[in-house]
Amino acid sequence: MLVVYLLLSIALIIGLINYLRLHPFLALFMVAIFFGLAAGMDYQIILQTINDGFGGTLGKIGLVIIFGVIIGAFLENTGGAYALAEAVLKVVGKKRVPTAMGILGYFVSIPVFADSGFILLSPLNKSLSKKAGISLAGSAIALAMGLTIAHNLVPPTPGPIAAAGILNADLGLVLALAIPISMVALIMALLFATKFAARTYIDPNPEISQENIDLRMKTAPSAFKASLPIVVPIILIMVNSRLRLIPSQEIASWQSFLMFLGEPVIALVIGMLLAFALPKKLNRELISTDGWVGKALKDSANILLITGAGGVFGKMLQNSGIAEVMGDALSDLNLSFFLPFLIASAIKLAQGSSTVALITAASIVFPMMGSLGFVTEMDKALLVISIGAGSMVVSHANDSFFWVVTQMSGMNIGKGYKLHSLGTLVIGLTSIISVLIISLFVN
Repeated sequence: MLVVYLLLSIALIIGLINYLRLHPFLALFMVAIFFGLAAGMDYQIILQTINDGFGGTLGKIGLVIIFGVIIGAFLENTGGAYALAEAVLKVVGKKRVPTAMGILGYFVSIPVFADSGFILLSPLNKSLSKKAGISLAGSAIALAMGLTIAHNLVPPTPGPIAAAGILNADLGLVLALAIPISMVALIMALLFATKFAARTYIDPNPEISQENIDLRMKTAPSAFKASLPIVVPIILIMVNSRLRLIPSQEIASWQSFLMFLGEPVIALVIGMLLAFALPKKLNRELISTDGWVGKALKDSANILLITGAGGVFGKMLQNSGIAEVMGDALSDLNLSFFLPFLIASAIKLAQGSSTVALITAASIVFPMMGSLGFVTEMDKALLVISIGAGSMVVSHANDSFFWVVTQMSGMNIGKGYKLHSLGTLVIGLTSIISVLIISLFVN
């Protein structure tokens, strides 16, 4: 019956969010209580589980999410993303706008939410496409796919961080694996955009003139300076992961300090301080309650609540004893990392939010990890990425990003399904295939 209650709980989460439009936080929280009661758990254990699940999850990753959102706010508001765009275009050439936008979307989406990144870069994308005399479809889809890939696979975006926290995965190792896997997915995305999507002609008809873009570029920070809040935390986190391989008794004091700097919370604080250097002048208004920092904190509240509720749901599953039941039932299917991919895909397809899919799928899989054989640090890292791959499949009409891409690119819903939805299927399948191939060599 625990399996039945789990399936019913997933259906309730999807129904409450998708059909009743209930906020994901309330849906996850209420269904967690429902599952505990249905499973016959003691009332006191249910209450303790709620506290442990919410507090424990946010204790690991809450601050990381907050600092990541603040970094994104400063990159958006200072025009740093435009500086990054200019640098990428100089490398790839203006005739390769789809490639440039795909690469740019990939990097911008690491600290900036995909919706915001697309809205921010859409005027530049339209202008460049118009100047190059190409269809907007190819460059828009390349940008959307680049944003989607990094948003779902590469920390320190909130979804992968949340999944890594729930699954107790080494964030540095997740990064080390996510980068090459996401690069393979990005290559496939660019091929899809240039060879397929670009065949559909959409007139760019830019809403902003090149003169306006040039004016904003005059006040934007340099590309190098704009990249520091993104690149430095990633390097520090990866160094931390590498140093952890050294036996503790052999670690020198300077290495211990580097490990401290590479802890995700400290690394993101450093990234935030670097982001504070992006404006021409950092005045008190920008860091006040009503300024960029205040708005970023308000924006982060939503993801924090969803993450905490996902932790409650996962802890409730863990304490119910369903791990052994599900493990015994599914381990014989030998689905390996394809199982969490399918779970995340089903949730994403039904309710639209990639972040909810990541958090919910991680919460469901966490109690089953031992029974399914996901015990090593490598297994946990690949598990996070396989869930991230599933959370990309498939973006369609119940996903807000679907409407951002189609409406800002002049696509009707038919073209949206043909280009954007199919594109997310391509990158999701490419990512999980890469995970399966890697798992053959490391296990």
